[in-house]
Amino acid sequence: MCKVAIIQSSYIPWKGYFDIINMVDEFILYDDAQYTKRDWRNRNKIKTPDGLFWLTIPVKVKNRYLQKIKDTKVADKTWSKKHWQTISSYAYPGAEFFDKNKQFFEQLYLTSDEEYLSDVNYKFIKSICNLLNIKTKISWSMDYNICSESSTGKLIDLCKQVGADEYLSGPSAKDYLEEKLFEEEDIKINYIDYSSYPEYNQLSTPFEHHVSIIDLIFNVGPSVPKYMKSF
Repeated sequence: MCKVAIIQSSYIPWKGYFDIINMVDEFILYDDAQYTKRDWRNRNKIKTPDGLFWLTIPVKVKNRYLQKIKDTKVADKTWSKKHWQTISSYAYPGAEFFDKNKQFFEQLYLTSDEEYLSDVNYKFIKSICNLLNIKTKISWSMDYNICSESSTGKLIDLCKQVGADEYLSGPSAKDYLEEKLFEEEDIKINYIDYSSYPEYNQLSTPFEHHVSIIDLIFNVGPSVPKYMKSF
């Protein structure tokens, strides 16, 4: 039995992203996909004492309308120091478990000088998985040969190459996945349920689930598994 998920890389994703990683045997970063502006690829939300705040990695997009995520370059390498300054001095110094996790994230941010966005995202995703003791294999779509032209066919190509008999997807994919094609290849589809996450103490109200996983880590520390679905 082999369960796989295939999702575009994101910058410091929310807890649901790490749940789906933890629920599969192999998680494939689908960075052959086209880069999309104003999406989760290069930004995410955090909570601050004053409410929601966007952390955004500046990337080169001018005249690069059809570029893929894997080809998207960071535009300003000072972003990591700026983000860490926001996190450590403004957003989370008052969080209960900030001090216990400060060194880990400080090292992560202050050693991040990657040229490509995909590499930045991979570094943060992999490092946070290690922090959460998530052992799932993380690979790239670029590691495999994708022959199909259709969006569903490309996913099936990847599933077949890793020997998957089950594909785990986010719920929004129900709108476009051609489930019949998976059935023809004897690959079962399941959709993760992102509802009914328990709330926890955040630094401001109202409560917001769709923020970066770092919000959960800084606020609940070793109790993270109690507020996720995959542990």
